[in-house]
Amino acid sequence: MTARPAGPLVGVFALQGDVAEHERVLAGLGARVRPVRSAADLEGLAGLVLPGGESSVMDKLSRLLGVAPALRQAIDAGLPVYGTCAGMIMLAETIANPIVGQRSLGGLDITVQRNAFGAQVDSFETWLDVPQVSREPVHAVFIRAPAVLRASGEVQVLASVPASRLESGRTAGGEVPVAVRQGHLLATSFHPEVTGDWSFHRYFLERMVSPSGS
Repeated sequence: MTARPAGPLVGVFALQGDVAEHERVLAGLGARVRPVRSAADLEGLAGLVLPGGESSVMDKLSRLLGVAPALRQAIDAGLPVYGTCAGMIMLAETIANPIVGQRSLGGLDITVQRNAFGAQVDSFETWLDVPQVSREPVHAVFIRAPAVLRASGEVQVLASVPASRLESGRTAGGEVPVAVRQGHLLATSFHPEVTGDWSFHRYFLERMVSPSGS
């Protein structure tokens, strides 16, 4: 019997957040998964996921434990990275409303607003048309989610929601980006790891992590 080829080795930043949920989805799609808690854990990875959670806590722990510089170095070196919710905030070059002392890893040329859609009680679900990612609408869950306030011309907007959803702009017109890609970096405001919709993880693995990805 011919052995099944090993899937790509993908790390999940594991100091805080929805670690197990992402690990389960990635493994279900055939990837080998490694929790990342130190700089050494980044060695040999084909991709990395920054999960949802508390962005300020993730930032503080990554710097306290000395992982942040290695993460930024990996981003600068071209490692494919997918950030969800808090992970989007970690990847953003600018945070519009950080808590005192909060930093981001950067790499993704966007400005984000933390908790842009309101508090936990304002969480909502919707379906998004994301033709670059899936032929079918994508089920998205927003929980204290960030929003993209600014995106450079190099950033590809994959999905948006009405700006009226924003806590600070209930009557605003237009749309606000909630899924973006810039080269080897992908980010979503929402939590695909909790919905059973694996479209974005599959896109990340097949189009960005694999050698044949675009």
